[in-house]
Amino acid sequence: MACPRCGTVKREPLAFLADNPFYTKRFAFYVGRRCRASPIRDVAKELRLDWHTVKALEQQYMRAQLRRAGTPGPRVIGLDEVSIKKGHTYRIVVSDLVRHRPIWFGGQDRSEASLDQFYAWLGARKTARIRLVVMDMWKPFRLATTRHAPQASILFDKFHVLRHLGDALDQVRKNEYARVSGRQRRFIKGQKYTLLAHRENLTLSGRQALKTLLAANKRLNTAYLLKESFGQLWDYGREGWARRFFDRWRAALKWQRLGPYEKFAAMIERHWEGIAAYCHPENKVALGFVEGLNNKVRVLQRRAYGLRDEEYLRLKILTCMLPAL
Repeated sequence: MACPRCGTVKREPLAFLADNPFYTKRFAFYVGRRCRASPIRDVAKELRLDWHTVKALEQQYMRAQLRRAGTPGPRVIGLDEVSIKKGHTYRIVVSDLVRHRPIWFGGQDRSEASLDQFYAWLGARKTARIRLVVMDMWKPFRLATTRHAPQASILFDKFHVLRHLGDALDQVRKNEYARVSGRQRRFIKGQKYTLLAHRENLTLSGRQALKTLLAANKRLNTAYLLKESFGQLWDYGREGWARRFFDRWRAALKWQRLGPYEKFAAMIERHWEGIAAYCHPENKVALGFVEGLNNKVRVLQRRAYGLRDEEYLRLKILTCMLPAL
């Protein structure tokens, strides 16, 4: 605009325009809502726009979502890492387990220094209000949390613990396959899913195969039954009862020659405090949200195949659980 007073040309912002002045905010928000359910390429084809333009409008929409959500002040958080490319390139995702939404995505890897960036972003005042942190048994996460939030209880994620037990069962299966004779190997080969799955999830033919498999090898039978019974540990309401169950479960390993299970039991012993914390009533939180969010991130990565913009991925993750504008 040409100012008649001073004779200079000035720019005056208009509140209804988007960051791209060729479009309004209302249209940008429409594009953002469409991109929540469709890839950028499909939205660009439908609206006859360049996909770079659609991407920029969607980013403006997602930033507006974050502004409306406000700065988080979580009481219970979940920590997990996600792989963003090949070569063990990780980023940390922090979730608010009370409001069921991701609140931070970043870091350079899954190291202690990367998690320090989250606590620095959250601030000392809000960090002091955290009462529970759910994580896997990763030492850098535990050390950083203990240093920044010493008042918070640490709870190890049940799904990561059971995944270690599943790996132990898989190792037992491979050892038994190498030990048995050729006639018995046909009962073990190709039965990995049958052993690792829960019995109620198997079909009729799968249960028959499991019965034949366990009858052929008693050691696999023992390992399978021990794996199925270990999930009972999270059903106890008091730490003493849970400890008594674990001691009996560990005693059942005696004379069974299950080396991977003994290593697993030693790992549980070292991290017992983080597992027993679930027995307290105030720590009964939805442990599946952290792992479910990890699956959600993988879906977003598949939809954004070909994009190498980490800022775009960060916005998609942080807004995937927010309501539409």
